[in-house]
Amino acid sequence: MEYDDWAPVYEAVLADFGYDRAGDERARDVLAEYVERFDTGRLDCSGESVAIAGGAPTLADETDVAAAADSVFAASTAVDVLAEAGVDVDVMVTDLDKNPETARRLTEEGTPVAAHAHGDNIDAVREHVPTFDTEHVLGTTQAEPAGPVENFGGFTDGDRAAFLANHVGAGSLVFPGWDFDDPDVDEEKARKLDWAERLLHWLESLRDEQFDVLDGRRDAIDPVS
Repeated sequence: MEYDDWAPVYEAVLADFGYDRAGDERARDVLAEYVERFDTGRLDCSGESVAIAGGAPTLADETDVAAAADSVFAASTAVDVLAEAGVDVDVMVTDLDKNPETARRLTEEGTPVAAHAHGDNIDAVREHVPTFDTEHVLGTTQAEPAGPVENFGGFTDGDRAAFLANHVGAGSLVFPGWDFDDPDVDEEKARKLDWAERLLHWLESLRDEQFDVLDGRRDAIDPVS
């Protein structure tokens, strides 16, 4: 994903949520103080099946889908659910809002963590990232990339994991632990899930692949471009 391709979508996200671009850029620059450029070749999964594990309650019943994949890219608390089932992850994707202790543990064990900075989590970046083994931290932003902080596309932890897997060569993607219609989330989270769905719809068109998680839903999805 080139930033020029992502930028119009980012503009639409900012407009929809009323987010501040300058805040995202400040967060990106703070994160850049703590991380070095990460070799994404470490995450190479060319031709592999990759499970993009989401944080919906359904994940507990779908851990076998993740276990069967060649690689697992997990969003935030999905790492903990998979760990309870004995399923290791290859990378954790997080904006540090729920389980930073898990991210810290993974980096100490040598498992990469894609730590995301945005305008609302600068304090969390400052508090948690310096405690990680930053050799194993990939810094990401939704704004224009700068220095060691990258942008592979995506907005929520889950769809960013999918865009990252796409960047490092995934052959196919499966999606355990996703629920776009989760009735237990608040209004803002519901809107973020709507964007996640739209972004995955865009990604499957870019990949010329149909994701099982969107089956039966495509006709109702508002395209992003």
